[in-house]
Amino acid sequence: MTPGETAEPVVRSERRGRVVILTISRPNALNALNADVLDALGAACVDEGLLDGAAAVVITGAGPKAFVAGADIAAMSALDVEGARAFAHRGQVVFDALAGLPIPVIAAVNGFALGGGCELTLACDLVLAAPNAVFGQPEVKLGVIPGFGGTQRLVRRVGTMRAAELCFSARNVKAEEAVAIGLALRVVSDVPVLDAAVALAEQIAAVGPVAVRLCKQAVNAANDADLRSGLLLERDLFALCFSTADQKEGMAAFLGKRPASFTGN
Repeated sequence: MTPGETAEPVVRSERRGRVVILTISRPNALNALNADVLDALGAACVDEGLLDGAAAVVITGAGPKAFVAGADIAAMSALDVEGARAFAHRGQVVFDALAGLPIPVIAAVNGFALGGGCELTLACDLVLAAPNAVFGQPEVKLGVIPGFGGTQRLVRRVGTMRAAELCFSARNVKAEEAVAIGLALRVVSDVPVLDAAVALAEQIAAVGPVAVRLCKQAVNAANDADLRSGLLLERDLFALCFSTADQKEGMAAFLGKRPASFTGN
């Protein structure tokens, strides 16, 4: 806890209908990731009461300046080799849990998303950026490399050469360029980025939930599978849809020219 921080939760959670909103709340530290934040994020990823019936998760940062400005450098500076390995492991486990949620995860990026903050967006399925959003992996400026998945997920999101340039140079990327290179989906300037992310989550909530979960499984598998294996998985998941009530309802609603009423079964 930095000077000026209170005992308020470092990750606030709320439900808006079928949308879960997680807000990282260390504004006096620009929402920097420390052990408490990682533990709270990890707990939220397995909170059945919070996630029950949810269609999507939106994650954002408190205050106008930062989504997450990075990992807590003051805490990291005292680490030895084994402490650093444990800290990186902790971050990777939490971000893997977030990425592994069966429902879509949307980042609403307001301000800085640097270091661990950029890595957090890389663990999300969709990223919306406010006009003041700034992304980057500046770890080499501190004599270290990304440790929460940045070298791996960044390659998968923007390609090897672009990821190498960003990691080697520590160059920051503003919102419009982030969209151009694939770090973000779009820049939101007409409404607050959190509102836009919730609206996107609600749009996802309106379609077949089983199909969305299977889509996420198939899309994510494409990062690691060869094309033939990916196509076989897609085929099998497509077929699996036909065992669900949602498929029968969705097609019946289309043929009957009426809105579908999905149950998630």
